[in-house]
Amino acid sequence: MRLTTKGRFAVTAMIDLAMHHGSGPVTLAEISGRQKISLSYLEQLFGKLRRHALVESVRGPGGGYCLAKEVGEVSVADIILAVDEPIDATQCGGKENCYDDQKCLTHDLWASLNKHIFSYLESVTLRQLVELQKEKQSEVKQVQDMREPAVKRVPDAVSA
Repeated sequence: MRLTTKGRFAVTAMIDLAMHHGSGPVTLAEISGRQKISLSYLEQLFGKLRRHALVESVRGPGGGYCLAKEVGEVSVADIILAVDEPIDATQCGGKENCYDDQKCLTHDLWASLNKHIFSYLESVTLRQLVELQKEKQSEVKQVQDMREPAVKRVPDAVSA
């Protein structure tokens, strides 16, 4: 199984959207700028995400996209499947016609791997990924705060 940029970018964009959840609609231009993903590519991905009821679009001034479900209800598997990303390590796409229209010797191994991968991706929610990003940002801020020299405040001169 190989996760392509389509799946990676969709998950990244949804994490970004989830991190701004509750502060109004987020434009694709904002996500594009923060994540360095092409705006036209995001438009394609969000069309699919909208059709799968993972996001809602808000039109007009101040419009953009919002999550259509609660952050904890959206799994990574939901996102990947919504953008038509296959989660399949078999050579035959699960059809069991890998070798001369027969199931190959390793088919069951790869099919079992598919189940484990899907189960894992289904268990990871946007909420978990957002919390992980917030923890990382907090750690980075703490390190930056420790590196900044303390600024001494000089009292204002009193005029006599």
